[in-house]
Amino acid sequence: MALLTFLLCAYFTLFPQKCQPTFLKGGTLTATTYIKPHKQAAKRTAIQSLKDRFDYGLNPEKLGAVSSYLCDPETAHAEFMLVKGQYQAETGRTAEQGALCYQIRQAFPQGEVTPEEANRIGYETAMRWTKGKYQFFVCTHTDKGHIHNHIYYNSTAYDRSRKFRNFIGSSFALRRLSDRVCLEHALSVVERPKLHSKGRFLHYGQWQGAARPPSQKEQIRWAIDAALSERPADFADFLRRMEAAGIQVVHGRGGVISFRAPGHDRAARLRASTLGAGYGREDIQAVIDGKAPTRQPKQARPRPAPQRVNLLIDIQEKMRQGKGPAYERWAKVYNLKQMAAALQFLQEHGLTDYDALAEQTTAAVDHFHALAGEIQSTEARLSQTSELMAAVVSYAKTRPIFDGYKAAKYSKKYLAQHEAELADYRAAKAAINDILDGAKLPKMDTLKKERQELADKKKALYAEYREAQRQMRELVAVKGGVDHLLGLTDGRENKAQER
Repeated sequence: MALLTFLLCAYFTLFPQKCQPTFLKGGTLTATTYIKPHKQAAKRTAIQSLKDRFDYGLNPEKLGAVSSYLCDPETAHAEFMLVKGQYQAETGRTAEQGALCYQIRQAFPQGEVTPEEANRIGYETAMRWTKGKYQFFVCTHTDKGHIHNHIYYNSTAYDRSRKFRNFIGSSFALRRLSDRVCLEHALSVVERPKLHSKGRFLHYGQWQGAARPPSQKEQIRWAIDAALSERPADFADFLRRMEAAGIQVVHGRGGVISFRAPGHDRAARLRASTLGAGYGREDIQAVIDGKAPTRQPKQARPRPAPQRVNLLIDIQEKMRQGKGPAYERWAKVYNLKQMAAALQFLQEHGLTDYDALAEQTTAAVDHFHALAGEIQSTEARLSQTSELMAAVVSYAKTRPIFDGYKAAKYSKKYLAQHEAELADYRAAKAAINDILDGAKLPKMDTLKKERQELADKKKALYAEYREAQRQMRELVAVKGGVDHLLGLTDGRENKAQER
């Protein structure tokens, strides 16, 4: 059995009260996330700008559920500004400059969650994202084909200690957090999600492929192709066939024609720049007149194949050690979170086979200990080079004293006057002979260059060492959790590996 399949089955078996998995046609879908800062709008005050944003989220025609933290959704715009005013009075910094609030959009596949469940997930995501330091409220909308959350949180901390700064990579950090929360609630996640911005990626609608409902323009293009395939006598006949297909025909000023598909508020104008090349009025007329061939409707884009910690607690062993029911409840929740983290890690790294996981874990442990040995060797060489340089400097400073002592024919009076310097000379000479062990003494410039190279190497090795340590600990923890489920180890082997 593939590792991920086994882990999912074990996950749902161990935690049935939270894990009711749902799968949609076409494979596992996702809760997607998006974060956006909102600034003061032109010709609007800060509080008016906030209210305009919040009114959309609180629209009763869209709203399915709402929850809040440290604020009342109906008066959140005023409460956000009150905190900003207090922040400005206490710190002297302008609170209205930059983002007034941030909005997170979190969307779920159709049929995977109820509005109440989506709202609870949005609340937990917001609480963990803001760490309970910022006011926020969660609006769950049900007006679209899929349930989605709009999370609004203040850019100023409730204790007026700081402002939220949208850091580089915040969207990826938010996605990882949302994935973790969804896994903990037995929901699906995007495996290796990709964006469309740089030509190499897919936006969410394209990623869904066949599971995504067609857009209005796609519906109109399909209806146009179907109507033209029936060979209408003229353009008026073509419009009648479009209406028979359920597409509303809207006549505007100057003979402008637009189409509106069912379930859409705005109409799409009949022109190639709106509907796409070959779907302008002239193109349709050419097909009616027999001057151009009819087209077959384009097929929806197929969904691309999916491409993403601490050790688990042995609850039974802890209970035998005298732990109580409260600890048992905490340990179950803890293990649930660690299992979710393990699932996310395996999916992100494409580790679907146990042997691959074991091999990568062993390689990570070996690499970590190899780096530790290399660091020790580099530090020893660096220390030896520094000692040699110090001995050479001391030798150069005290050599004239020894030459004077020798010229004085080893006079006891001279020795008494320069006893400390002569002792330093002898120590420096002994250190040089011990370090070089008969080799030729390098020049001071060569020693300085070698010391700098060793120092740079040590710095680079420590950076690699810390990253290797993080990867090793993560892999050991994930493998330990899997081994715990498989009954392969009691955890001591993993601790020995990590050392």
